[in-house]
Amino acid sequence: MKVDILAFGAHPDDIEISAGGTVAKQVRLGYKVGLIDLTQGDLGTRGSIAQRRKEADDAAKVLGVSFRKNLCMSDGFFENNKSNQLKVAAEIRKHKPDWLLANALEDRHPDHGKGGELVRTAAFLAGLRMIELKDEQNGELLEAHRPQMILHYIQFQSLKPQVILSFDQDEMDQKMSSILKYESQFFDPKSKEPATVISSKGFLNSIRYRSEDMGRLIGKSYGEGFYSSQDLGIEDITHLKGVR
Repeated sequence: MKVDILAFGAHPDDIEISAGGTVAKQVRLGYKVGLIDLTQGDLGTRGSIAQRRKEADDAAKVLGVSFRKNLCMSDGFFENNKSNQLKVAAEIRKHKPDWLLANALEDRHPDHGKGGELVRTAAFLAGLRMIELKDEQNGELLEAHRPQMILHYIQFQSLKPQVILSFDQDEMDQKMSSILKYESQFFDPKSKEPATVISSKGFLNSIRYRSEDMGRLIGKSYGEGFYSSQDLGIEDITHLKGVR
């Protein structure tokens, strides 16, 4: 299935936390969006693989995306190696996105940086026609394809964005609703599971605050920040917006 935007996350919930509003908005605007999780988050302190898979599927429905897939790489131990690069490159060729969203290149969790680098490397390799890749379902050769742009979403660390995408209250509600589908991971006063950095009420509040603060920087209600290792270009200077 061809999509316009393909968003990758090292773990289920990475995309929702940092780019859920963006995904919801682009779907509302009529773009086709797909989500791919690299791992099942099986080393997470709370929840189980089965529970997190169901939570991820439920969150995807809230955001209205075209599909969600999990590549089942080794949580905590996956590497930016040839095998994983080709797995990701095959997904890029299969879905032919124009834009990629990926993990931050530097962050508190080592998997985030590895995930961001893996997607960036695979995106380049996907465009090399001398690399032969086949569709895992039908065995057909996949045509070389390289996306126009890779944007890395800001995660645990507060990095300065190169671009901020704004969204409205409806998308903010979708973002938070998708995050709350991960009942095993986030604040639940009734939970008996061990506390983690992201299970506190303060962390859940911080997700909304960051969206509000990103929006404030560009004079909007809400926003999410991104940066890229590529040079950003624009054809019409009037498309740039700032705070007056």
